[in-house]
Parts: sequence; C-alpha cells; structure tokens
Amino acid sequence: MARILVVDDEPDLCEILCFNLESEGFEADRAYSAESALEMMDGGEKFDLILLDVMMDSMSGFEMAHRLRGQGDQTPIIFLTARTTESDQLDGFAAGGDDYVTKPFSFPTVLARIKAVLKRASASNDDSICCGGIVIDKKMKSVSIDGETVALTKKEFGILSLLMSGMGQHFTRQDIIDKVWEDDTYIGDRSVDVHIARLRKKLGAYGECIVNHIGFGYTLITNN
Repeated sequence: MARILVVDDEPDLCEILCFNLESEGFEADRAYSAESALEMMDGGEKFDLILLDVMMDSMSGFEMAHRLRGQGDQTPIIFLTARTTESDQLDGFAAGGDDYVTKPFSFPTVLARIKAVLKRASASNDDSICCGGIVIDKKMKSVSIDGETVALTKKEFGILSLLMSGMGQHFTRQDIIDKVWEDDTYIGDRSVDVHIARLRKKLGAYGECIVNHIGFGYTLITNN
C-alpha cells in the first residue's frame, strides 16, 4: 500500500488525516513543517504522495513544492489549503502540484483525490492520463468520464489531451492550433473556441474545468 506524508502545521489535523489514511490501509507519516518534511526526504525517506498544507509558518507549501521540483523530485503532491481563489489554485499547479483540495474538506473527498492522483502516477508507459473522473487512453485514443466512454472528434481529443497533459498550464489559441492542427494555417481563433465549446458540452459537469483566462489562454483545472 502507498506511503503518504502529511505536512501541516496543525498537529490535530495531521493526526486526524493520518488516522483515517491508516484506517484505509495506507502507511501515513506526518511532518509539522515544510522544513521537517524536507529533512525527512533529504535523509532518504521515500513517499508515494504528499498531502501538503499551503499556509505554514516560515516555509509555505508552495515553496516546498518548488524546492522539490527544482531538485527533480516528482513525488505527487496534493495541496490542502483554505486559499480558495482560482488564481491560488493555478499557483499551486505552477508550483508543481498534482491536485488541490480546499479547506474545509471531507475525508472521502481527500481519499478520492489521493486515489486518482496515485492512479495517474502509476499509469504505465504514460498510456493513460487522468484528471478526476476523466481518463484518456492514449494508446486506444479513447476517453471515458466516470467510467463511461465518450465519443470525441480527433480535434476534440487532441485539445483535451493537450490540456490534460499540461494541467494548470496556460495554452493560447495559437498554442492549441500549432499542436492540434499543426500545418493547417487556415484555422483561426474562432475555430478553437467552437471546438472547446463542443468539448465542454461533451464533458458534462467536467466541462467547467476548462477555463478561459483572457489574455493568457485556456487552462485545465480540477473541479472541487
């Protein structure tokens, strides 16, 4: 079973999370600061996933994530935070986070996110990309939502694959044209918008995860 490190400067919350994780069969360790967590990892401790609070004294969770990613450490990170704005969530992905759960939260929500991130991390040969209930099978060129197969056109599939592969990143319309349409120089920004509108509709409730940031481009974020 996976080993999870809980990093939060609220000891009571750490204990509650660890207790519930252990009840689900996970091995759970705790650290009450980012500095302590980094010491553990620098000392050779290995984890399958980190639950990381953002707002802590001294070093924040975002700073810790930046440091780990800068060292080449790709341990999956789920941020736990009371910071709820969309820009905060995007900052979390930019720092190297794999998911973002806002406080207050229920343990079943955290557990579902953990399982999704671990599944994504363990996907063999990068044949699958997962984001919540959306799963792309790159080998079979298929998409499922909450276990149900969804029919996408080739361009819709290409757009979704691009956004999910770079979750949290901004892609301009030109970025999308260059990567999805490639050599077709007759495609305009309006065509991209139309394809994304159709894609959102097919994704159902997950359609709102595709966000248009004026002046920056389209971004895929998780849906809390």
